Amino acid sequence: MCAQQFVYILGSFNLFLAGIAVICVTHAENHPEHYSLVYIAISIFIFYMGTILVIIMLQIIETYQEQNQSALEIQIPVLKILVPSQSNTIIDENLTISKEMIRFSVLCIFLAIVFVAGQEQDNLINTNVERTLDLVSHLPKETISVTIENRGTKAVRYYDYYAEPQHVNDVAFVGAVVKGKNTDDQASLPIKQEATDKTKGAIYRIELPSDLRAGQTITLEIEVVHANALRMYPDEITQAERQLVLYKTNAYYYSRYATTTQKTIVTLPTDRAESYTQTPKPVAKSEQTITYGPYENVAALARNEISLHYENNNAFLTVSNIKRWIEVSHWGNIAVEETIDIYHSGAKLKGSFSRLDFQRKQDSYSAVKTFKTSLPASARDVYYRDEIGNVSTSHIREMQDQVEVEIRPRFPLYGGWRTHYILGYNVPSYQYLFNKGNQYVLKMRLVDHVYDDQLLEQATIKIILPEHARNIEFYAPPYDVQRLPNEKHYTYLDTVGRPVVVISKRNVLFQHIQDFEIHYTFDKIMLFHEPMLIVIPLFGLFCLVIILARLNFNISHNESSESRMRIQAIWEQIVENNIKRSSFYQKLDDALNAYKTNKDLKIYNEQRKKLENELKNVQQDLTTLQTKIKADSADSSEKIAELQRLDAQQREIQLALSGHTEKLVTGKMQKQPYLEQEQLLRNKVRDINARVTAIINQY
Repeated sequence: MCAQQFVYILGSFNLFLAGIAVICVTHAENHPEHYSLVYIAISIFIFYMGTILVIIMLQIIETYQEQNQSALEIQIPVLKILVPSQSNTIIDENLTISKEMIRFSVLCIFLAIVFVAGQEQDNLINTNVERTLDLVSHLPKETISVTIENRGTKAVRYYDYYAEPQHVNDVAFVGAVVKGKNTDDQASLPIKQEATDKTKGAIYRIELPSDLRAGQTITLEIEVVHANALRMYPDEITQAERQLVLYKTNAYYYSRYATTTQKTIVTLPTDRAESYTQTPKPVAKSEQTITYGPYENVAALARNEISLHYENNNAFLTVSNIKRWIEVSHWGNIAVEETIDIYHSGAKLKGSFSRLDFQRKQDSYSAVKTFKTSLPASARDVYYRDEIGNVSTSHIREMQDQVEVEIRPRFPLYGGWRTHYILGYNVPSYQYLFNKGNQYVLKMRLVDHVYDDQLLEQATIKIILPEHARNIEFYAPPYDVQRLPNEKHYTYLDTVGRPVVVISKRNVLFQHIQDFEIHYTFDKIMLFHEPMLIVIPLFGLFCLVIILARLNFNISHNESSESRMRIQAIWEQIVENNIKRSSFYQKLDDALNAYKTNKDLKIYNEQRKKLENELKNVQQDLTTLQTKIKADSADSSEKIAELQRLDAQQREIQLALSGHTEKLVTGKMQKQPYLEQEQLLRNKVRDINARVTAIINQY
């Protein structure tokens, strides 16, 4: 092969290596432990570039030495210089050879990637594993304490947990923390399900808090909860029989990494184990505990199935569907309502149910008579009802950190039986709703505690935000949930509808009781939107009534009605006139009493003169009203004349009181005669005022 052909082949392969390098860089951004892929690709890329440059220089020197050639061809991968006297035969041969070379190169690069991707994590070793399998409830729980050692040469950031193929579909929760002495080390580690292999199982990739360098160790505590993993055996029992279940699992810790030493501890609800697998040795049983191991040097992905047949009469309750409504109000309240469909998922009842036997023997081991629900400590106005109505057999107990509700269905639940109920309550919004200006944040639990060891097969959560809320952003808890399209909810006084954030989640466990956040914008002026929808129509209605009451819809003119209205209007003015008159007489009395105290005649005369002028004006107004009313009512005119006569009598009495007081002050009259005269005149004034009031009250 000549130098020209070799240059063309190397150039084609070099372009391919450049693409591989770009792919490796992109991959390494998501997987930092695979940066060695980048180093390999870039090293090969630089090597081939150097080789091409050397051969090109040699080819240029050779072409200048051959003077008898009529054409010169130098082919470069990116820049191609061609003198047209060269034959095309060489080009065809170059293309054929380069294709074969590229196929071989692709195979080599693929093998290198597979080798490098696997070599780092294959150097991890499980030095010690303590696996605890809790079978007390209807949800098998695994707590795995695994000590990991990096025996490779590169740092590792991820640890893969494998779920066995037979348990792939029943794994409901996987969590991991670093075992440490302080609370900061107990933070949950990010976990992502990578893939599912029918032969190896499901892979859950756990991100370590920091790179695990060569020679270092770390201890993780992995928690795994299985749902619908127990088999009722037998699947039907009578009302008085005990419930037996069958569970199959692996005696070893199923891992892609080799394990130095491990043991599995199984905890049963009672010491009654019908049967259990007694291999691989050693196996020991002590009351409710069965210990498998310790086992030494267990290979990766080792499997040895064991079966456990035991008694379990605990509550096998499963919520088939729960719809949770959270309605947010900016007026200080958040309403929560849950509609729950729940059934007994244990062994089905064989035969008919006997209420008599149930009440008499009380030995229905598997029946669920009651269970407890925990609500927030601030929950109030709790209600519990079903299709019939309120269920009065429930009990509520307020505790320091929660409100405990004892749910007692109308009938005991046996295997296959189901019931439906609604539970609701209110909580103050200040504990869950925060704002800064028009920006609001709602932070609440996605689901609440329904019962101990709960399993919610399907949960739908609808968060109803205030009307006119916008820029809605939902931040899920640290596990996968399904965000459904937003909806609209209409209630009293709504115009455009309230936005509803809809969330769905399958297989919800107690471990999923964590907070979500919703960020949204709400203009505070819109708080008055609904009150104004009430105030404005009512105000308009009142204005309309006022206007209509003052309109005359009669076709003919009614003189008598108008006359009565005029008389009534005049008498209203007479009432006001009398009020003024009474106030002026009261001021005269006050001035007279002040004169008796200070004995200043000059000041008293000035005040009396001023008040008498005011009384004259009042009397003139009364005369004017008498003139107006005389044409409509002679009787009213006579009554006004009577009022004028009574007023004249009162003025005479007032003058007499003034004269007696002057004599008393100047010493011309003794005090005792003065008091007798004053009392007599005061009685006459009271009689006059009584007669005036009687006349006015007639109208």
